[in-house]
Amino acid sequence: MNTKLLGRWGEAKAGEYLRGKGYKLIGMNYSTRFGEIDLIAENARHIVFVEVKLRKNADFAEAREFVHRRKIDRLKTAAEIWLSQNETEKTTRFDVIEIYFSGDLGANYEKIVHIEDAFR
Repeated sequence: MNTKLLGRWGEAKAGEYLRGKGYKLIGMNYSTRFGEIDLIAENARHIVFVEVKLRKNADFAEAREFVHRRKIDRLKTAAEIWLSQNETEKTTRFDVIEIYFSGDLGANYEKIVHIEDAFR
């Protein structure tokens, strides 16, 4: 299984999910030398920086448990850089979207869990 392709598949599924919830996607795979943000979305009130995590199941741990302190710090630094280049009056938020799936690439997801303001 190609993990990079699987990651892109998960990000696309998360993007579809967010659009279905009324968000507008404004960025994908925003990368700096300090870190990467999987998705950047907005709604009427927030700019949302989203970390997408995929797992086959939660038997060992939930997907969100793989977002460690170092990753959070790198996400926040990348978000600060993005915000310095994109003015906004909206408040910012960091979300995690967990996608649990079965099968190989192209498989269907079984469950999506959207954790708003995940690092609060």
